Amino acid sequence: MAEVLLFHHAQGVTPGITAFADELRAAGHTVHVPDLFDGRTFGSIDEGMGFIKEQGFDALQERGVRTADDLPNELVYAGFSFGETIAQQLAQTRPGARGALLFYSCIPITGEWAFGPWPEGVPVQIHGADNDPIFVGEGDIDAAREIVANVEDAELFLYPGDQHYFADSSLPSYDREATALLMRRVLEFLARV
Repeated sequence: MAEVLLFHHAQGVTPGITAFADELRAAGHTVHVPDLFDGRTFGSIDEGMGFIKEQGFDALQERGVRTADDLPNELVYAGFSFGETIAQQLAQTRPGARGALLFYSCIPITGEWAFGPWPEGVPVQIHGADNDPIFVGEGDIDAAREIVANVEDAELFLYPGDQHYFADSSLPSYDREATALLMRRVLEFLARV
């Protein structure tokens, strides 16, 4: 079974994030979900992003990276949107990563914002909605395609829809059918890493 470090999105550790982690735990995996917002949750992405800007994106990202310090190196790093950047940074820069699960967002592996090349032997799955104005409209899908084109064990899964947080069962953006497929793919990934 895998050990997963899972980072929440800009609305915080919502009941949907907890339910997602619990489903992984029910399949036998160990899942850590650090709360980078100290219990705060937000009613919208905009409210959450406002809080992130207030606190400082870089400071929150560094805080997220530090949560791995007391955990084994052999982790699968997973993150939703805001949390994806932390998961991707750890997967690319912390030795021993067993895999990465990137939801709704993706950082290029070349160029100014890159964490460097993707590490050899670290599998990755990237999940997003095919009409998500953030994932598709802001270019994250291009970064995902770059990873798939350059990394041996990389998969990009697109789901029909235009919602950013479609796998959070506690939000109006939730898509039950897409989430069931996403979860099946995630569990298959975790079973093989």
